[in-house]
Amino acid sequence: MASKSERRKSNPKKKARGKKRKILPDNEEEVAPSMESMGHPEIFPLVLTTKTQEIFSCRIDEDITDEQPYKLIKKEAILEDLQNRAAVSDFHPVKKLVREYPGDELLLVCDKDFKYGLNFYLIGTEEGKENYLNPPEVPEELEEHKEYVPEDIVYYKPPVSKPWVSLGSEKEIVEESVEESTKQITYMITRKRNEFGRPIKFSDFNASVVKDAYIECTAYPDKNFTIQQREKDIGLQVVPKINDITTQTRWTYPKNASTQYQPREFSEEVKEELGQSKSLAEFLNNTSVSVELALQQNEIMNTFVDDWRYLAEEEGTYGDKSDTYLKEYQSFTDLHNLMEKTITCVSWHPTIQGLIAVSVAVRLTFEDRIHFSGKLLLQPSLILFWSFSDPIHPQLMLESPDDIYCFQFCPSDPNIIAGGCINGQIVMWDITAHADRIENTKAGGTRSKKAMLKINRMGSVFENRSEICCQLITCSADCTICIWDVRSQKTVTPQPAEKKKEENVEIPYDIPSTFLHLDLAWKPLAKIKLSKGETTLDHCPTKISLNEVHLLYKTPEKALVQSAVPNATEVKLYSNLETGLGNPLKPIEDFSTKFFVGTEEGEVIYTDWKMERDPETGRLTTKKPVNLYAVHDGAVHTIQRSPFYKDIVLTVGGWNVALWKEGVLIGPLLQTCCTPKRYTSGHWSLTRPGVFYIGREDGYIDIWDLLEKTHEPAQSQNICITMITYIKPWAFSAKQQFVAIADYYGTLHILEVPWSLSHPSTNEVTSVSHYFEREVKHLEYREQRKKIREQEKMELDLDMEEKKKTKTYQKSKEQIEAELKLDFESYLELEKATLINLGLLRASEQMSYINM
Repeated sequence: MASKSERRKSNPKKKARGKKRKILPDNEEEVAPSMESMGHPEIFPLVLTTKTQEIFSCRIDEDITDEQPYKLIKKEAILEDLQNRAAVSDFHPVKKLVREYPGDELLLVCDKDFKYGLNFYLIGTEEGKENYLNPPEVPEELEEHKEYVPEDIVYYKPPVSKPWVSLGSEKEIVEESVEESTKQITYMITRKRNEFGRPIKFSDFNASVVKDAYIECTAYPDKNFTIQQREKDIGLQVVPKINDITTQTRWTYPKNASTQYQPREFSEEVKEELGQSKSLAEFLNNTSVSVELALQQNEIMNTFVDDWRYLAEEEGTYGDKSDTYLKEYQSFTDLHNLMEKTITCVSWHPTIQGLIAVSVAVRLTFEDRIHFSGKLLLQPSLILFWSFSDPIHPQLMLESPDDIYCFQFCPSDPNIIAGGCINGQIVMWDITAHADRIENTKAGGTRSKKAMLKINRMGSVFENRSEICCQLITCSADCTICIWDVRSQKTVTPQPAEKKKEENVEIPYDIPSTFLHLDLAWKPLAKIKLSKGETTLDHCPTKISLNEVHLLYKTPEKALVQSAVPNATEVKLYSNLETGLGNPLKPIEDFSTKFFVGTEEGEVIYTDWKMERDPETGRLTTKKPVNLYAVHDGAVHTIQRSPFYKDIVLTVGGWNVALWKEGVLIGPLLQTCCTPKRYTSGHWSLTRPGVFYIGREDGYIDIWDLLEKTHEPAQSQNICITMITYIKPWAFSAKQQFVAIADYYGTLHILEVPWSLSHPSTNEVTSVSHYFEREVKHLEYREQRKKIREQEKMELDLDMEEKKKTKTYQKSKEQIEAELKLDFESYLELEKATLINLGLLRASEQMSYINM
């Protein structure tokens, strides 16, 4: 074997190209490259140098010519050359082929046209050699279809050239020819030689931090380049002339007129005569049945309803394409804040129209937030209140100790706001003193609210007779779900006046004392942990969705009309509420305490918040989750119940969306496929039961309509150039609806929802409900088929095991012959007995038959 240094010098042609031959180990042989991809697996291209051509007498244009472009070479000669020159030999790539060749001579063909890429090629099979040396004859039928080669034409008179006469064809050629009107631009990209092969490390970079790092290329008209229109298709349609004519009726002065009439009554004599009349009695008896039936129909059915209107769908839901897209109505941006912030949560004011609150946070990663923690303390963390009347200046700003991740208005008192900070703190605001600054529109009159409930430490549900919301539930990244109570946890006992003065705490003038009783004493009422089972780890919740009560009540008008100046009793409203359950109340047994939880790992958990005591330790522990589904491939950031079906839940996380039905434990009713762009937010439509909005990281919003499509969005629309962080719709009136969309750059877009997406069809609620029922039946059918397939698989595995245990015994040849001989002898005896019974066999024949 040759050394590695000799192999590198063996092929001068490959060295000229700058490539190196791959050096194989001693125990491996190089595989010869064949033309199998071109349909000739028997052909192996080779490069034969001048020296090799002289050794084997196959020099081009001397030993090999056009008449005989091949050479038969002895197999022994090639093997001797491989032994003498080893890897330097040009036949080294086909060494294995030459050794395994069955014949004594190999056919070497010169490839002058480089049909197979090199100057020679070797035929590696005997069949291929015979086909090349003795090609099959072409049948006579195929010879007739050969190309006809015209013979040389002999002219009696040589042709004379004449001048060319133009008939206008060159103009058509010039017009149809395509010429480049713009000058081509050539770019040359260079790179230092020492940078090739250097390891590359990718990292995230905020393009908006550095000036001129982000450049938007917008389209603009180029005055230097114009396109001349040479052809134009125009269609004409004859229409009749129309004249608009109006008329005005003569107006007369209105007058109020009234008339008075007296009923005409029968006399007493006529009344007695009619009362004794037989014809009148028969008439009343005959018509009373039909009159009673007509009166019943009038009570049951509304005779003034337009039946034609309810026979068909509303035409407004099938508008043109321009009516199906969201139209931008207004946008809000904080121009006074120098820090680059993003919007984390959006909420419309429950009672004041046109007022919306947003929470903002600094656009930093977790590592950058830790690095700049000192600077962030100097920047205010705010919740901004924007109004349609002033899109530049916020109406109110609420400060917090750290950036707000989410917040919500109190259902019973919109002036109370609860928010969760990114550091795990819970913040409460009371804006009653500033209500006069934001109440620029009329609040609603009487409205319906959800009934208030209470929860104790065990998780049992009780009725809240005070009708004041005093509890809230939170989830955080420390793997806990907490239930909080804003009422005073200590019993109120009369204290001396001197002691009250000592415990009196000075309160700043701009901070209300609504929740002063919770200072340094507020603790969660109950803690819920979602255990992962056998391990000690817990699930990290990101969103929760509680079951809501269907009982509604009318809120008194006194509770809605709130004065701007707070009274002393209102300030201490929450501190004076009863703690715990002073009065014995019966728990609501039929109330469902189960709820949905979305985790950071993309799991959807259905669990119960009721606590149970550990039989060994006696401590209160959380129940195990009822079901856990690993559906999403990213953190779940949206879990919301449908406003039309309380048991239908929408979850958004990662790159897909899922719809769930409470009580169906098999799986989701609808699970979309993964999309190229990650989903970042979602929300149900407030007026159409089959429509929901999904925001993406590329600034697009997907609008899903379950009545139109269930496998893909009905339409997609671009809203901004960056990630959508939050979606919140709002019904301004019965005819107008808005949706608030927040983006990563801190801009709040207010878009008007078109008629087709805000007004449902006549039977849309029923149709969507039927769709959910069909999906439930489909899941049940799929689960049954799955169980059947598992049972069939178990039976098949058992049969395979039994077959392996009871292996068939293979009989030898002698045993098979002995069994066949016994079968043949029994057949002969049966045949003999049959012939004797029929009288066809004599005694002498019986002896010969026996000896046979």
